[in-house]
Amino acid sequence: MLLVHGLADRASVVSALQRGLGDDCGVGPFILVNNNVFNSADIRTAARVLGEQVELACARDRARCVVLIGYSLGGLIARYYVQRLGGDTYVPLLITLATPHGGTATALLAPPHPLLRELRPGSDLLTELAEPAIGCRTRFVAFYSDLDEAVIPATRGRIDHPDLMACNVLVPGVGHLSLPVHQPVIDQVRALLTAAQQATSAAGPPHGHTPRANGQSPRHRRGSP
Repeated sequence: MLLVHGLADRASVVSALQRGLGDDCGVGPFILVNNNVFNSADIRTAARVLGEQVELACARDRARCVVLIGYSLGGLIARYYVQRLGGDTYVPLLITLATPHGGTATALLAPPHPLLRELRPGSDLLTELAEPAIGCRTRFVAFYSDLDEAVIPATRGRIDHPDLMACNVLVPGVGHLSLPVHQPVIDQVRALLTAAQQATSAAGPPHGHTPRANGQSPRHRRGSP
């Protein structure tokens, strides 16, 4: 399982989630993706780096599924990889926590960093994510809160896309920093991870780990080099 953090947080933000999940979900080991997003040109670049780490994890242990958990901006990076760069070949389940899937009004007040501009509602990146994604095989579960002070309005924490298998889970009364350590969230994430590994054990490696032709993903589209 790979944990993808957000803008300023590191292991301290997701450590409680990792401790709460324990080692008996069947999808370990837990790997915190080393991704300093401010050193990335944009979300697309960060997603390509994530893809390299996912494929390395798949190569190390083909008996386990690779599940992605993305917190805040990390969820958007993971979604771009899965939805636009062919990551659904490797990732049967993506769980996002407090991720601004529809952008956030707070980004309108942020410094003009290219990555932060992509979080503005209607940005080029968000427009791309709204394009058709027919055939995407990953299942998405998005946890969002009605009191998230970083994702405004709160409904932008949902995944509303007609082509994606997405389930949106409202977590009432919880803030942006509290959501990944909220015990009911941890319990639900644990159940999702256990079910994902059981399904993989029954069906074999996720999607057969189909190799890429010429090093490119099945949906090598705009935004990729």
